[in-house]
Amino acid sequence: QVQLVESGGGLVKPGESLKLSCVASTSIFSLYTMAWYRQAPGKQRELVAALTSERRTDYADSVKGRFTISRDNAKKTVNLQMNNLKPEDTAVYVCNGKYQSWESWGQGTQVTVSS
Repeated sequence: QVQLVESGGGLVKPGESLKLSCVASTSIFSLYTMAWYRQAPGKQRELVAALTSERRTDYADSVKGRFTISRDNAKKTVNLQMNNLKPEDTAVYVCNGKYQSWESWGQGTQVTVSS
């Protein structure tokens, strides 16, 4: 079972930025499709951004132009740069990794956007 450990969450004001990071324990990290999901209170978990091993990206419409997903295969890390944060971005952000039949989830990190 691959372990995913997130970091970087916190409390910020609207318009500010945060960078989330997720470190994986697998030696074949470069083959994984990595993604960030989020879940706000009372809402379903939603895909925020995904990045394949071929570096194809997918973003939720609500974050396009503000969030950027990236990966460093040498460091087995996937990052989510979040700019111009809005109160509606408040949620627990969870890292996800998929490869063939294997899928792992991190424990999540809280992001709160409030003035």
